[in-house]
Amino acid sequence: MAGLGQTPRWTWLALGALWLSGCALGLPPKTVAVQLSPQWQAPLPHQGQLSSLRGWWQAQGDPLLLDLLDAAQDASANVAKAGARLQSARASQAAARSALLPRVDGSLATSRGQTQPATPAATSTAIGAQASWEIDVVGANRVVKDAADAQVQAGQAQWHDARVAVAAEVANSYFGLRACRRQADIAMRDAASRQETERLTALLLGAGLARSGDLALAQASAADSRRRLTQQNADCDLGVKTLVALTALEEPLLRQRLDTKPVPAPDLPGFAVAQVPAHTISQRPDVFAAERDVLVASAAVGSAQAQRWPRLTLSGSIGALRYSSAGADNDMSTWSFGPLALSLPLFDAGLRWANVDAAQANYAQSVVAYRAKVRAAVREVEDALVALQSAQSRRADATLALKGYTQALDSSSQRYQQGMASLMELEEARRYVLAAELALEGLQLERQRAWVSLYRAAGGGWEPEGAPLASAP
Repeated sequence: MAGLGQTPRWTWLALGALWLSGCALGLPPKTVAVQLSPQWQAPLPHQGQLSSLRGWWQAQGDPLLLDLLDAAQDASANVAKAGARLQSARASQAAARSALLPRVDGSLATSRGQTQPATPAATSTAIGAQASWEIDVVGANRVVKDAADAQVQAGQAQWHDARVAVAAEVANSYFGLRACRRQADIAMRDAASRQETERLTALLLGAGLARSGDLALAQASAADSRRRLTQQNADCDLGVKTLVALTALEEPLLRQRLDTKPVPAPDLPGFAVAQVPAHTISQRPDVFAAERDVLVASAAVGSAQAQRWPRLTLSGSIGALRYSSAGADNDMSTWSFGPLALSLPLFDAGLRWANVDAAQANYAQSVVAYRAKVRAAVREVEDALVALQSAQSRRADATLALKGYTQALDSSSQRYQQGMASLMELEEARRYVLAAELALEGLQLERQRAWVSLYRAAGGGWEPEGAPLASAP
């Protein structure tokens, strides 16, 4: 009769488990679509053979730049933080996966002693194992595991995004420093030319072929050129210190390598950009991470909903106990299966419902943030393409302008030496040449930085592995 009396309880537990297995969590969509244009509105770069984005730095053929990039990766606090977050996400992933499997603990104990007077000493040895398992009947633990997997994928993408950001910052600083030094060379040549004009004007004044005002103008022009040169050198020194801060290299060593061989303005190689914006955006690690955040937020809604459902757990244990006394061994092993426990949430004053509402609100925020990230990514690519196209288009005209102003300066210089042109005319021609040289150098730097911006906006060669993004409609 005892066995018959227990049957209804096991029956009810079995029926409860069957009912729970039919329950499903109502998760919001794990991926959301974003409307994207079928093609870029700005022209794509085109300059002969385009290289791969992943090998773009190596294709530039600048060993110092590569060394600076490697040093900056090791020194960057942002890269280190992203790596630590990735390790933390992997630990959470392992914990989430373990929740899907039973937990088993073992124990071993032995003792010897005399428990009562006038009795022989006894030895007892016990070996046991205890197991517990929460049966994931509504899929709550699976949802948590999926969220942990997504967090690891997002962490990997964010780590790469941090590395791309550091590389872009170092490259911009390096190109800026190289341009600054070329501009300093222009300023030095200009200062030397004006100094020579001052000397010649003093000789002409002594011979009675120039006025005192001409000498004053020549002296003022030479002083102004020296001022510009001093300021330019100071800007270059600041650029060196910026690279030192980014790479943690010793400043004397960096200066030595920069001075070893002057590098002309490089004509950076291009890299291919996909015609379809959706494909390019899918290679952005920050966009991918934002999409994974949507999946995590969706899982958080499911996890909050799961707290409103009953929970089913199963426990069991096995114990082997041997008791030895006075040459006699006694086996006192035990085992148990159960309890199979069903816990029911009855009353919490609306706490579980509030948690669900909070999770849904967070999910809505994640969706908005993801779509905003996609729009921002499209804009960054478009802006970089426009800047690159603009710099390329203006370079031909800037080169032509410099050529014309240089010829005009040569002509004015010859006429001035022959007494057929005033010093004012010569200085005006010189200013035009200086402005044209600086403009051409500025355009070259602008073009280099546009390529770096496009590299950054296109994802820096990262590709999602095993987790494709939702395609745009």
